[in-house]
Amino acid sequence: MKFSVNKILAAFGNIRAMERTHVDNHTEDIINSINDDVFAISEKNVLYASTKELGGYHYIITIIVGTFKIKTIKGASLNIKGENFDLDLKSDMDEFESDHSNVSNRFITRIDFQIEKEAVEKFDKTIIKSLKLSAKKQEIIFNTQ
Repeated sequence: MKFSVNKILAAFGNIRAMERTHVDNHTEDIINSINDDVFAISEKNVLYASTKELGGYHYIITIIVGTFKIKTIKGASLNIKGENFDLDLKSDMDEFESDHSNVSNRFITRIDFQIEKEAVEKFDKTIIKSLKLSAKKQEIIFNTQ
């Protein structure tokens, strides 16, 4: 029986020896296609965010790239602290999951949050001090500066 060194190393989790899979290509394509600018950063994660309006409802679309890994059916919350305001937003969907890429060893998680029309103007990087993402006993604090 023949074994290649790369296959053995890949079996033990060596990222460089692993071949790209369909999921890896899909995840890398998502990461590379993010059009938004970096909105905030934490110690090990980057948050991309923008506001969208769909059918009269307003949303904050977030994409977290980094070490944040989650699979939940209980949703998430986003606490936004700014100058003279504090917003608590709930995720649009209760069920979501992070995608993983073996090649880059990063996770990508998209979470949409509902926001009131009046609060959309407060979602401005220049007046937000911090964002706290809470989901399934995990908390990440993002800073905009």
